[in-house]
Amino acid sequence: MSDLYTTYYNSPIGTLKLVAEQDALIECKYVKDKRIRIPTQAYHPILKETILQLEAYFKGQLQDFTLPLHLIGTPFRCRVWQQLRTVEFAKTASYGDIAKGIQQPKAARAVGQANHHNPFSIIIPCHRIIGSSGKLVGYGGGMWRKKWLLAHEKNSIIKSK
Repeated sequence: MSDLYTTYYNSPIGTLKLVAEQDALIECKYVKDKRIRIPTQAYHPILKETILQLEAYFKGQLQDFTLPLHLIGTPFRCRVWQQLRTVEFAKTASYGDIAKGIQQPKAARAVGQANHHNPFSIIIPCHRIIGSSGKLVGYGGGMWRKKWLLAHEKNSIIKSK
């Protein structure tokens, strides 16, 4: 196993734990432990770039992350996560849309489970996935964060016009 590098990033919606290998990011997840508030300094180039891109995203200056990601999961989950990356900034798609996109139109529930296990919060935009009724449903980071992220993206589009 390769060396792992870890740092924390204090975003406007909570602390994110960032983990990288030598040549790719392997995790960007919300920290549930509220005691972690002071980020460690990011010395690894991928972690530095991740922080720069997250900061640009939160300032409304970045719509697409261009980080090298190492997806660790079942082949099905990896296909779902790749498909999630096709959902455009400030747009939404349903679990069914994602299932159709991976050529498994009856797998909407399994897509939901894969979505729940997404190791790259924000970077792989699972917050853009909604129910077939158009309602906001489930988000591992909490519904308040999902609402915040969707509103942030919509407002970023409005400001850029």
